[in-house]
Amino acid sequence: MKFMLTALKIFYVLDPNLQPIPDPTDDDTDEIKAEQKKRNEDEVMCRGHILNALSDRLYDLYTVEPSAKAIWNALEFKYHAEEEGTKKFLISKYFDYKFVDDKPILAQVHELQVIVNQLKAEKIELPEPFQVGAVIAKLPSSWKGYRKKILHDSKDITLEQIQKHLRIEEESRMRDKSENSFCNIKANVQTKQGESFWPQRDQRKFKKPRVEVVLFVENPGHFARDCRFKKAETKSQLR
Repeated sequence: MKFMLTALKIFYVLDPNLQPIPDPTDDDTDEIKAEQKKRNEDEVMCRGHILNALSDRLYDLYTVEPSAKAIWNALEFKYHAEEEGTKKFLISKYFDYKFVDDKPILAQVHELQVIVNQLKAEKIELPEPFQVGAVIAKLPSSWKGYRKKILHDSKDITLEQIQKHLRIEEESRMRDKSENSFCNIKANVQTKQGESFWPQRDQRKFKKPRVEVVLFVENPGHFARDCRFKKAETKSQLR
């Protein structure tokens, strides 16, 4: 909007130091009258361009303002407040961002850089050493040992270098995790192969109770030791 108003040579009417148009008098010269006429026309044109650039809701809100300068100042105040809110939101978002284990570390570093670029667009510059320190501080707890190692290193590293280190470390961790998983699977397979497929049977043998059955009598249904006929036969044999 400012560029268009400047190209039309009417942006000057929004200058806060511009003196207001004096009321016309009978003593005004033709030059003064021409200047007053031009100012009035430029004021009307500037006000119209500003209102035409607004949405319907904002148009209804600001159309009651009598001058282009009043509309411009109100809009500047509104969007300046929103801009300040955006800056605070982005700053809070940057500090609240934490890395997690279930996402690739480098992908999270790139997401953090998106916030840095948004802050840069709002004219908030973060020094590179600050960004490097923030990346290290935001690493998850599983990277605690690596974080200590980096912090104890006296050499200064750039943002590009820390990303390179993180990529190497992450690839190494993924490789170790894959190898450990393979070893566990192999150990489980060997254990299964050593086990018999059929369940072990109890090798202990139980003696079945001895049952004597009377086979030589006409009245079955009792044990041989209780048979009176057998006892009588035994006695006769002893005689």
